[in-house]
Amino acid sequence: MIALLTIMSYHAFSQDLPDTTGQTDEKSSLQIGTQFLSNNVFMGRTGRKAVPIISPGFKYMFESGLYFAGDMDIVPGLKKDRINGGSLTAGYDFDLSRNLEGGISYSKMFYNANSTLVGASMTNIFNLNLDYDINHIITPSISVDYSINQEDVANDIFLNAGVSHDFISTNVFGNKDALVISPTVSVNWGTQNFYEAYIERKTNQTARQLALMNTFESRLNNFQLLDYELSVPFDYKIKHFIAHFIPTYAIVQNGFKSGSVARAVGLSNNSSVLYFEMGIALKF
Repeated sequence: MIALLTIMSYHAFSQDLPDTTGQTDEKSSLQIGTQFLSNNVFMGRTGRKAVPIISPGFKYMFESGLYFAGDMDIVPGLKKDRINGGSLTAGYDFDLSRNLEGGISYSKMFYNANSTLVGASMTNIFNLNLDYDINHIITPSISVDYSINQEDVANDIFLNAGVSHDFISTNVFGNKDALVISPTVSVNWGTQNFYEAYIERKTNQTARQLALMNTFESRLNNFQLLDYELSVPFDYKIKHFIAHFIPTYAIVQNGFKSGSVARAVGLSNNSSVLYFEMGIALKF
């Protein structure tokens, strides 16, 4: 699931930081690291209880912009099936002009049969993204994802639009380090068939609860506003070492409203959710 969030947003495995090793950006590189996500949140959708995830992974980038990446999702709070899933990704990053960058990717998602993650019905994800640097002042971005879900679940499409600004400092703690702080505002639209599959895995529903759930689920196939997100990614690099920290505040739109039913089936009906991601990596 962290791989999915990476594709659709911004994290250090794909963040372009100023080079501090003396090497050029055109050289092939290998990045190995691990990340911690404080709660399994996707488009503002999450369970009633926080589900932290630890995700070790790798990314190999070729000089051409072609890359391969993989990770696994470990849920430390579970007594069994702690390895909840993972992904393998192939992608290509490219420059269309000096200020316009883009990327395309395909990810194969893997989840075990008892996965508790919100996006466990997603099996294949295709992504296209573009961002444009306007005079180093702001960077608008847009990303489109198409998710092929399990056989009994309709597919999903997502659209993310955002704007960010990079504050870059070098020689912060030493002669060869860099710190990038990137306040970001983004908006997500999409369908929620993945969420319907997550809801249907819940058990012990009464007839009244089922009626309320069915009313809510009947509109999950609609393309609609899902959430607003405010985040402040911090990325730090010194030589081969990279660290990142990303607090995110998501304001949920078109979510589930019934508090009593949400509590009964383990859903969240909060109007907002605050969570964070942090990680470390070595890049060679």
